[in-house]
Amino acid sequence: MSKYNAVWEYVSSRGEPRLLMTFDEIRQIAGLEIDHSFLTYKKELIPLGYAVGKISLKAQTVEFRKIET
Repeated sequence: MSKYNAVWEYVSSRGEPRLLMTFDEIRQIAGLEIDHSFLTYKKELIPLGYAVGKISLKAQTVEFRKIET
């Protein structure tokens, strides 16, 4: 079980083809600050049909995209 499971569940439950979330939104859902480990954990989202797209440190946003099957 990942510390980002709540975020993965939120993203997949939305069902949107593209979802842009701020670091603050992710923090509120996960209950912790986004950190470098996010890059390791992001692969856990793939079985749920989503992938992490662009991560903007300047805008403090993360793009999630539905995977085309």
